Amino acid sequence: MNNFVVRLLTGIVYVALITGSIVCNSYTFLALFSLVTVLCLWEFYGLINRGKQTNIRPASGCFGGLLLFVSSYLYASETFSHFVFFPYLIYVAALLIYELYGKQKDPLSHLAYTILGQCYIALPVSLLNMVAFQQNNEGVTYYPLLILALFVFIWINDSGAYLVGILIGKHRLFPRISPKKSWEGFFGGLFFTAAGSLVFAHFEPAIPVYHWIALSLIIVIFGTWGDLVESLIKRTLDVKDSGNSLPGHGGFLDRFDSLLLAIYGLFFYVQLFIQN
Repeated sequence: MNNFVVRLLTGIVYVALITGSIVCNSYTFLALFSLVTVLCLWEFYGLINRGKQTNIRPASGCFGGLLLFVSSYLYASETFSHFVFFPYLIYVAALLIYELYGKQKDPLSHLAYTILGQCYIALPVSLLNMVAFQQNNEGVTYYPLLILALFVFIWINDSGAYLVGILIGKHRLFPRISPKKSWEGFFGGLFFTAAGSLVFAHFEPAIPVYHWIALSLIIVIFGTWGDLVESLIKRTLDVKDSGNSLPGHGGFLDRFDSLLLAIYGLFFYVQLFIQN
């Protein structure tokens, strides 16, 4: 089976799993992004250990990230009050105290990379809960459409940017970090994503069309930065892919890199302009 077929089949399964888990109900959403948090953190800490010759315990970092995500889910769904975050705060304090007894050669680097994983992966994924659960007259309800839009906009942008870049891409977007990306591809992806946002505006007229277009543009910009940040990490660690878990697509971080910064754009826009 050639690489194109493998890549295509993996992509179909990936899209179907993501879409189905988001749309089905809040529990499949919880299961999906709990798994995403753990797998991305495991891959990230593995890369750091190999590239920087550190001794970070991936299981410990994954536990902390999962704790933050689940706590955020329980808080956003109003299952528990803000006290639900206390275990995670204890976890962070424990990380600091551990370095007193861990006898690491470079405790500051060890601690810094551990915290970086939490900030880079666990924090933004946890913010998805604040978008997925929204207040209405009946209390808090699970509202998956904005989460689904986040992924669809990223997928449209990736496809549009690739096709336009291949056809007419000449001017490099960020040659120091990602020499294959072009400005033509960036604006092509931006155009197709904005056009795709009109479909969401048609099916959800409660959110004005200008908000959908603005969201699509913000997600493309932040998603592009997210892709470049992961490229910076891989270049610094001198690796091509973050892993080989997804045949034809690299690792989990390679699939979710755009998402990690795009979530911030989605979160701030929704909080400031849509939920108010």
